[in-house]
Amino acid sequence: MRRRFRYSAELDKMVEVTDDYISPGPIVHDDRQFQGLRATDGTDISSRTKQREYMKRNDLVPMEEFKGEWSKAAKARADYFQGRTGSVNKSDIAGAISQLESRGRKR
Repeated sequence: MRRRFRYSAELDKMVEVTDDYISPGPIVHDDRQFQGLRATDGTDISSRTKQREYMKRNDLVPMEEFKGEWSKAAKARADYFQGRTGSVNKSDIAGAISQLESRGRKR
């Protein structure tokens, strides 16, 4: 178990912090970036707690979890379009045409 210490001005020395120690002031977390924040469905997520609960309830993940994924995908797309990797065949073209035609029918 890790031990914690704080300086006591009364004793003029470091003293071990125990479980019954009460901090002289509140610990302030800066939630200003969440002030007035709402989800796309209008749900209030104006604090870290509310945002975490909302994300858990809706099976969402913070984008920080995908660090580096977007840059890898962008590189893979660039390589594909410049012909360095992969290839386009007739079925790829037929699938793309079919997808575009089905979009036109929905309108």
